[in-house]
Amino acid sequence: MARKPRVLLAGGIYHITSRGNDRRLIFKTDDDRRRFLERLSESAQTYEVRIYLYCLMGNHIHLLLETPHPNLDRFMGSLLTGYTVYFNLRHNRAGHLMQGRYNAQLVQGTEYLLKLSRYIHLNPVHIKEWAGKPLPERLAHLRRYPWSSFPEYAGTAKPCGFLSTEPILGLMVQFGRGRETTRYRKYIETGLAQSDEEFTNLMGEKGVAIGSSAFIGEVKELHRQAAEERNRPEDVSFRQLRTFRDAKEVTRAVETVLGISDLQSLSPRAYSTERGFLAWALQHFAGLTQREVSPYLNVQTGATVCLAIKRFDAAETCEEWKKRLRLIFKG
Repeated sequence: MARKPRVLLAGGIYHITSRGNDRRLIFKTDDDRRRFLERLSESAQTYEVRIYLYCLMGNHIHLLLETPHPNLDRFMGSLLTGYTVYFNLRHNRAGHLMQGRYNAQLVQGTEYLLKLSRYIHLNPVHIKEWAGKPLPERLAHLRRYPWSSFPEYAGTAKPCGFLSTEPILGLMVQFGRGRETTRYRKYIETGLAQSDEEFTNLMGEKGVAIGSSAFIGEVKELHRQAAEERNRPEDVSFRQLRTFRDAKEVTRAVETVLGISDLQSLSPRAYSTERGFLAWALQHFAGLTQREVSPYLNVQTGATVCLAIKRFDAAETCEEWKKRLRLIFKG
């Protein structure tokens, strides 16, 4: 059976869910959860994805994010593959960790975005274990739960460094004056006693989008167009939305920034700053995965590419080279 097409949009806001195989645990320890968040931060930086919020449960995850570039597939591939490799090594196992493909729903802004943030942040008290407990106990558990972005939004935890909270906290203006974090906390916590049946039913449908009927209809049409454009059983996107450049063009631009005629003439050391710069550029401007970048660095694995990029990010010349490369592609 053909897989449903994935619509990849520049500027798309997505609700992402991914569940463990056979509903098994994907986090066994707090170290696992910390490693997942580290991977989330790394992948978001690499693919320039804006993470709005997250919630990590025992056997599944929720993410709300925005993709300034049409690269959701590459971002999620980096995130889930990298974490699976860690998890399998850490717990001496093999095979798939996640159950099938992740689910991605496009989200309509403002009203639906705010309601979805409440739905996600209330996940820890919506599971069977907590659903029937008294309200004060559920409220206490929600406030104590450390593996979601709610504490940062509520102002009770230090910023983690990779969240973009401004778009959602900015919606708090409709709830009067006062600190945005305080108003947001009250908005979420009132959801424990006041359920939004219409929105709950919408989430239960697990459709391609979250929003009004008109918005859902538009997204379904995008899926239909995508399926027609690429009649094959794999993820698809609209060619006119792809802004990636040819890898050879990116390589030449990197050589221009470095003031050299041939990158291959550089020292073959995999972790050289220049090669890390090339790897970063191929990811950002050609849309290649770390595994796809490896032949350009004459190395064998994506992990080696990842180390090269980290070395480049730590270099004093990093921001200057990035700036000069962006200027080339702007012109």
